Amino acid sequence: MAAPALQQPSFLLANLKVDSTTKPFLQRCQELVKVIDDYPAKELHLIFPWLVESVFGSLDGVIMGWNLQFLQARSNEYNIVMDFLDPSGPMMKLVYKLQAEEYKYEIPVSFLPGPVKASIQEGVLPDCPLFHNKLQFPLSGLQTLSLALNPFEYYMFIFASSLITPKNYPLGQHVSSLDNAYFVLVDTYLKYFLPTEGSVPPSPFADNRGSVSPPAPRAPSVPFAGYGIHSTSLLKRHISHQPSVTADPAAQEIWRSEALLQVFVEIWLHHYSLEMYQKLQSPQVKLALLHYRLSMSSMPCQPLTPPGSGTLDTYQTFTPTEEHVLVVRLLVKHLHAFSCSLKPEQVCSSPSAHSHASPLEEFKRVVVQRFVQQKLYVFLQHCFGHWPLDASFRAVLETWLSYIQPWRYTGENTNPQTDQNKGVPEKWGLFVQENLLMYTKLFQGFLNRVVRIDLVNVKNALMVFRVAKVFAQPNLSEMIQKGEQLFLEPEHVLHHRQHRVFLTPSHGGSFLSARQSVVTDGVFRVKSHVYGLEGQDCQYKQMFGTELRGALNAGQLSQLMATLGSGQDDGNSRQLPDCVQGENGLILTDLGRMQIINGLRRFEIEYQGDPELQPIRSYENAVLVRLFFKISSLVNERFGGHMEVLCSRPDFLGRLGRHYLASPEVMADGRQRSPETRRTAERNRRPRLSLRTLASYRTLLMLLFLYLFGVLFSFGPISSTLLILTGGFLYGLFITLFGDKLKSQ
Repeated sequence: MAAPALQQPSFLLANLKVDSTTKPFLQRCQELVKVIDDYPAKELHLIFPWLVESVFGSLDGVIMGWNLQFLQARSNEYNIVMDFLDPSGPMMKLVYKLQAEEYKYEIPVSFLPGPVKASIQEGVLPDCPLFHNKLQFPLSGLQTLSLALNPFEYYMFIFASSLITPKNYPLGQHVSSLDNAYFVLVDTYLKYFLPTEGSVPPSPFADNRGSVSPPAPRAPSVPFAGYGIHSTSLLKRHISHQPSVTADPAAQEIWRSEALLQVFVEIWLHHYSLEMYQKLQSPQVKLALLHYRLSMSSMPCQPLTPPGSGTLDTYQTFTPTEEHVLVVRLLVKHLHAFSCSLKPEQVCSSPSAHSHASPLEEFKRVVVQRFVQQKLYVFLQHCFGHWPLDASFRAVLETWLSYIQPWRYTGENTNPQTDQNKGVPEKWGLFVQENLLMYTKLFQGFLNRVVRIDLVNVKNALMVFRVAKVFAQPNLSEMIQKGEQLFLEPEHVLHHRQHRVFLTPSHGGSFLSARQSVVTDGVFRVKSHVYGLEGQDCQYKQMFGTELRGALNAGQLSQLMATLGSGQDDGNSRQLPDCVQGENGLILTDLGRMQIINGLRRFEIEYQGDPELQPIRSYENAVLVRLFFKISSLVNERFGGHMEVLCSRPDFLGRLGRHYLASPEVMADGRQRSPETRRTAERNRRPRLSLRTLASYRTLLMLLFLYLFGVLFSFGPISSTLLILTGGFLYGLFITLFGDKLKSQ
């Protein structure tokens, strides 16, 4: 009986794969529900990875899955999918069934976000509990490293990754909207596992695993150390990772909530450029990495693939899509609502009272600052610097504005007009101080974009209006200014507090494993926030300082207008925007950029290639252009040598030939032109016949008038043609004889 039982899972998986290509969608889902209910976890274990990939798609984008981003509510399959993937549905029932048996599923490190992958390949463990004690070391080196995740983490990892995995969608599919199945499912999972009211429903199966316990202390042979701008000393971090002997059993209540949030944050927000990645490496981590490499170099047996091999060369900057940013905004809005649902007595209570709060309430208190702030700040900063200068930036803008206005998600029923006149409540001053860079640094980044966009465009102007309206709320500017004043307070006031540790996001393990005392001092709080996100050597630019104020004031605007008016009579520069000469050419100044945006000046754009090959103009007949080009090409190919001999003669006949056959040379008017290749320049200077002028409607109309004029004097078509050719020849003869004298005059 044992042998057939071992073959049954493979037989089940093979049948499901066949059914997925032959049976209707509804029937397949019904049979999957029956399989999940009837089969034990031992047999469901082998079909789980295939089933998750068949729903959400594979990490490499080869398997498309059910295309949840394109599944709208009006489709017939929408309700079937939502019922199957519901937090209380069959798919999650399968997850809990496997979770109770402590199965593990591997995710290759190569499919992690760029900074995480680069960090692990450099031999540095990311500072997130999701990656602790889960690395699987192969024998062939670090290139095939993988993470061993439990069923719930694996399911949420594939689900979150399906949003950012590039896929080759079939032709004809349009961009998904916000009422698609994926967007609704994200909202459903957030409301279920991060509830604003009540607690998270318990798992229907007994989970022997319990809560997400803090990671066990790492063995000395494991070379990984945490990284990030929040890293404290390695000794302190090692101590903070020690598991608590008296772990709170009530923490089992929210381990799924914490795991869900960690996966969403790491997959959706942990993306930035290589320069930012290198900046975020703390000195302690760089020192630990150096010690590791020195120790590895002294070992007799080294791994086949050393850490960091090709990491910097293969690092690719991630470019988020508009849908990705909108899902991040949904996450931000829900986390604010989740955090604002904290009971009032927990908000105002002393730090010692936090130990008596329920794990869910404690989670609400720290969720935004400890889990989201750092990575969202870097993510938004990356978007501000790399997003195209068009109206699609509205998604990034609204995500930023949603984060810096948590008071909009308190759930209180207020009149919008009354609330706007009332201003921001004073209790949010603490949030402003703890997120000062979100207001000041990103506002400066927004200003840098504003001076580069076309404000005549209504959508661009609306974005400026939205930001101005938000920052014009009463009390908000005073809160920001107070935060800046606290940050600029001299350093000597902190000397008596040097024994304290900066309050920063999570440093390994569950956030419940290493509670830190709440620092009530405003100076210490603001400085720890700024230095934590920007480093100890940051050069802070005040939002209310003279440097930034001197960029939107009336004096500078008057100076710009005066400069503009004084340059109106400046010859050639009358049409050129204001610019300076750089190493690679002209560089626009702020004045020149303003001139272009407002249509006051422009660069003259003209065709500089072969005149015969320039695009057909609107005043030319396309059929005649192509016909005359073929005729002139045949003539030039046949008699090109004779033309060159004729035009090279120094006498009058040579001058006459150059008038009719030589290409008009570009006059040196002092304007910069794009460089031509030597071959192109030589080809354009060769004598040749050009009939393209005859394809112009203006030329054709003039010839028509000449023929009609000939009819009035009783000239036939042949006579008129001879007269026109004679007149053209005489005109050329006159220009050849007296052209130089006319030019000198």
